Amino acid sequence: MKRRNQYAALSLCASLLSVSGCSMMMGEEEVAAQAPQRPAMNVIDITAADRAPSKPVESTNDTQSQGMDAYGAIGQPPLYSSVQGAYKGRPLTKHIGDYVKNMAQDLIANMEYVNNKTPIGVTHFALLDTDLQKTDLLGRQMAESFVHELHKFRVPVIDFKATEYIRITDDGDFVLSRDYLELSSSLSIEYVLTGTMTKHQGGVLVNARILGMESRAVVATAQMLVPFYVVDALIPSDGSQQNGMRDGVKLSRG
Repeated sequence: MKRRNQYAALSLCASLLSVSGCSMMMGEEEVAAQAPQRPAMNVIDITAADRAPSKPVESTNDTQSQGMDAYGAIGQPPLYSSVQGAYKGRPLTKHIGDYVKNMAQDLIANMEYVNNKTPIGVTHFALLDTDLQKTDLLGRQMAESFVHELHKFRVPVIDFKATEYIRITDDGDFVLSRDYLELSSSLSIEYVLTGTMTKHQGGVLVNARILGMESRAVVATAQMLVPFYVVDALIPSDGSQQNGMRDGVKLSRG
């Protein structure tokens, strides 16, 4: 009888141990299933990218538009260079003519007395910190662009640099001249468009105005800041860069 009781007790202990062992094994399996699996050595965990927060994919047009500022400069590479190596830089979608167009609209908006029967002449823009007798490539090109814009508004423009004949040379056929002896001294110009330029930290500040030739009265004004990269995009005919630039590199004297 005593042996039967001992055997029954041993059987009960074994049953309890087996049940507890099974529960422990089940608990370990559940914990192992919930725990993240570590990748083996030299194995890339590709699921990590799936668990990362997804980012919206931007279209090519959106990317290009975000890389372009309000002035039309593309803020991302590639860089382009001319055949002669005169200029290296990022391509621009706007040029000096676009800024002159906006200034011409401002002039027309506040213009007085000038109409389709009052001839107007356009001069080069002078550097403000000089004796007003000096200009540069920007001042010359702005005058050429203003001739175009004023003509589009049907304002009569007289080109006082035009001669009365065509000069035929080995370098080409020309009708324009800078020699005052070859130009007419009497022209029916009632108003003149002129202006000044000031170098600014972000570019060149341009002040344009229309004056009466006899009264010297200001009858129209406009002002705009032309960004430096638009100004530097103008290349002199000798291929050199202005403002100490050569082949896209700013030169400084040591």
